[in-house]
Amino acid sequence: MTVNRRFQLILVKPSHYDDDGYVIRWWRAMIPSNSLAAVYGIAADCAERRVLGADVDFEIEAIDETNTRVDVAGIIGRIRQRGGFGLVAIVGVQSNQYPRALDIARPLRSAGIQVAIGGFHVSGCLSMLDGHAVELDVCREMGIAIFAGEAEGRLDQVLRDAAAGELAPLYDFRTDLPAIEGTPVPFLPKRYVARTLGLSSSFDAGRGCPYQCSFCTIINVQGRKSRYRSADDVEELVRLNWTHGIHKFFITDDNFARNRQWEAIFDRLIELREGNSIPLGLMIQVDTLCHKIPHFIEKAKRAGVTRVFIGLENVNPDNLIAAKKRQNKITEYRTMLLAWKAQGIMTIAGYILGFPADTPETIRRDIEIIKKELPLDILEFFNLTPLPGSEDHQILWKSGVAMDRDLNNYDLEHVCAAHQKMSKVEWEAVYREAWALYYTPEHMETLLRRAAATGQSLGSLVKILVRFSTTVRIEKVHPLQDGILRLKHPSERRPSLPRANPWTFWPRFVWETIAKQAMTLRTVVKLMLLMKAIQRDPNAQSYMDQALTAVGEDGDDTLDLLTKTTGARAAVAHTRKIAELTGGIPRT
Repeated sequence: MTVNRRFQLILVKPSHYDDDGYVIRWWRAMIPSNSLAAVYGIAADCAERRVLGADVDFEIEAIDETNTRVDVAGIIGRIRQRGGFGLVAIVGVQSNQYPRALDIARPLRSAGIQVAIGGFHVSGCLSMLDGHAVELDVCREMGIAIFAGEAEGRLDQVLRDAAAGELAPLYDFRTDLPAIEGTPVPFLPKRYVARTLGLSSSFDAGRGCPYQCSFCTIINVQGRKSRYRSADDVEELVRLNWTHGIHKFFITDDNFARNRQWEAIFDRLIELREGNSIPLGLMIQVDTLCHKIPHFIEKAKRAGVTRVFIGLENVNPDNLIAAKKRQNKITEYRTMLLAWKAQGIMTIAGYILGFPADTPETIRRDIEIIKKELPLDILEFFNLTPLPGSEDHQILWKSGVAMDRDLNNYDLEHVCAAHQKMSKVEWEAVYREAWALYYTPEHMETLLRRAAATGQSLGSLVKILVRFSTTVRIEKVHPLQDGILRLKHPSERRPSLPRANPWTFWPRFVWETIAKQAMTLRTVVKLMLLMKAIQRDPNAQSYMDQALTAVGEDGDDTLDLLTKTTGARAAVAHTRKIAELTGGIPRT
């Protein structure tokens, strides 16, 4: 009997280092990696088609370092057992993960293991810079194969070259982006998904974005021409996951509202949910004008959307224009948010600090305006960062403007470039302060009362409030990098920093863990008690404040949102002028 050869394919999605130099890893991580799921699905299809020959089987392993320790010595041993017949593919690498990716690759290459690297950092740098900038030459010097572009229909070639021991230095498919309809769908076996909170997975229903936001890397990696999966593709994906008991998904499209297939996909998901009793729970990302699309929000509710992320970015139109975020209209913010509220769907918005007009004082003012006047649930803050692959970074790089040399800091939390009106110290301080300003005990009570009045799940909101109100303060990382029970190991410290003494490391780590869990538990208890009190309140459903007031009532013209900045006043005047010219009714 002939025994088939077995090709070892190990997919690694790296994490990055915290400020103390330790890999950020959790017992259960918050967000599943779509890059890992996408490449795993493509690799599984390659294995099924036997792209290495009828006599070659595959062993595919997926490692998401945010929830799984990368055992480099074990990987070397397993591939050596196969006579070197294998490949380590480091996938979905963002700029802040690039230093960690190199640290994982270095001992592998020293042991003669074949390594390839792909993701937004290498693709973005090749697209926007000179092909050598931002440490790309380190890959070449180490003999790491660089993969730029998307893997659908392209992974076969890489695997064949790896099987022959002849990886090319560069696989460049940036100018030949594939259609994704009918291609292998993103998928991870349940044993990997179980390491995330809520047993949830992710997929992209479309790629590319037509907008021109200067801080964004997506348009320079995935292109400005949108490509879509079909409703059949999405149904296949849902049914595949449902056979494994997985029914919660994060649809990672940067803007699902601009996916031309949105209605067909929602209709199919509605059919699966209402006709086939698959209890779908979805989170999507949309723009601030999604409410203008007929039936979009109503169908989102029926399809199982429980949370929606909105790229609010800022409430000052001058800042939005500076970032080429012209599609965001602050005169529509309240209308849009109230439309989601009417469906009982939780709203989560991203807010960027560090635009040209920002100062600590204006940031504090704008946060108070949002708290008072916008019916928004969760607000998460990011620092404006010149990410390699973005237009912002390209302009600074070509101009020779100094930027932080440590890519590990390009995580949207650290300050990486100078600001015209704020020092680095001031900017970093107001970033930390912003979280405390929004997530005050008083405002969290307001958020829960608004949720009770609009039919939202208070339990779900409490879970999110716990994470977003404590993570920056307790764990010193962004909530999107959060998880349950932080894990550390002395061997996972950045090589440039001294290795910790185990006799002091472990007692300190245990004590820190106990203290952090105690602080988190106190927040949980306080919010749970508050939730129970609101649920017992007979008047909870009649709660009303300025943010929940219908648009056009109680003098929207006097809202600070629309009057406190020159740009806001100009935006209102423009809206009124358009209404006059078109015979419409001005809506602010």
